[in-house]
Amino acid sequence: MKTVFEAIQPDSNSSFRLLRNPNLSDLFYWHFHPEFELVYIEGTDGTRHVGEHISSYCQSDLVFIGSNIPHLNFDYGVQGEYEKVVLHIHPRFQEQLLGNFPELGEILALFNRSKYGIAFGERVKEAIGPRLKNFYSLDPFQQFIEAFAIFQVLAQTHDFHLLHPIPYVNRYSEKEQERMRNVYAYIDRKYQHKIRLGEVATLCSMTPSAFCRYFRQITGQTFVSFLNQYRISQAKRLLLVGKTVSEACYECGFESLSYFNRTFKKITSENPTTFRKRHLGS
Repeated sequence: MKTVFEAIQPDSNSSFRLLRNPNLSDLFYWHFHPEFELVYIEGTDGTRHVGEHISSYCQSDLVFIGSNIPHLNFDYGVQGEYEKVVLHIHPRFQEQLLGNFPELGEILALFNRSKYGIAFGERVKEAIGPRLKNFYSLDPFQQFIEAFAIFQVLAQTHDFHLLHPIPYVNRYSEKEQERMRNVYAYIDRKYQHKIRLGEVATLCSMTPSAFCRYFRQITGQTFVSFLNQYRISQAKRLLLVGKTVSEACYECGFESLSYFNRTFKKITSENPTTFRKRHLGS
């Protein structure tokens, strides 16, 4: 089974990255990332595959996944309508904050427990699900406070079970993870402009051809595909705040509006105009 490294950048004005209803049901995305992940899904049945654990969930699921534990997207193979919220938390949230304040001891224990993978029961899902679905509507300060409140509930409940008998250890080296983080950070800085393959390869001390092979081996996709997906994710953010399709296209580094439209539809299954109208209209 191919394990994909996923590089994640928190929202620029937040300690977290929130994904609301990312539709990955047609994609078998077996991946890992340094960030902790709290995922909630409702309105469907599906498969919970985290590390070496495989089981099924019914109607809804709420799982807290530790840093670098490989997992499958919870909506893989799901049919029909459902809601899904994914909250990513940077490792430094635990490293630099939780361990420095005794009042946060229960939450620190929760994060340490996430090395096993944690699935929560019905009462917790009923309490936390609506709060996660409302998380996106809060401003950054309110999100920060709400995150602590959610973590405190999860830390204090006994309505959970561990997915592994011992902490899960990822076989990918820290060097590989750091190399991919550097590549992602470079894309994050430069995506609005033309990015040359040779420049990125130099970051990894590789030739362009060697970098292309390495990148595909680690991520499961070509560098161009990865870059396009990142640019489209940024374009979606711009469209959601009222930018025109043309503005989103050129501000995200695309040089052709027709290529942008084709790429957007290929990745999201709808054209950018429809996406913009649907979300701004709602």
